Amino acid sequence: MEIRSATVQDVEPMQRLIQHFAQEGLMLPRSDRSLYEHLQCFVVATHEGQLLGTAGLHILWRDLAEIRSLAVHPSAQGQGIGRRIVENLTERAKNLGIAQVLSLTYQTEFFTKLQFATVQKESLPHKIWKDCIHCKKFYHCDEVAMVYYTQTASRIETENALTV
Repeated sequence: MEIRSATVQDVEPMQRLIQHFAQEGLMLPRSDRSLYEHLQCFVVATHEGQLLGTAGLHILWRDLAEIRSLAVHPSAQGQGIGRRIVENLTERAKNLGIAQVLSLTYQTEFFTKLQFATVQKESLPHKIWKDCIHCKKFYHCDEVAMVYYTQTASRIETENALTV
């Protein structure tokens, strides 16, 4: 299996995979246009030319990025693909000097295993006022905010300020 930067040839299978989970209410949908506009943020996991998973790393502020649209094909779940995608993206964030990586998720157990900590959404104003305010779920959001800290010192300081 290979994890690599997404290309324009990946957009159609990425969109189908994301839409599959969006229709089940497990993630927000992404249009083709959105995927093309943010393609440089996405990675894909492939094996023998088959797209098995995808996710994007979206920078929100100097110290905060978000993992978006994490999806692993149903037939490939439980094989560590999601974990490898998240580890790839958190490493990219660390290399960019970003201290915190956010995920808004229903999969809290998965992210907890990857050292993400639950935080209050209100502690993430750069996310809320940039993206969440425009979301149809804004007033009744049931996703859990979880943050991974790429730097130990930042983790201790931020954890004290943000943890539920």
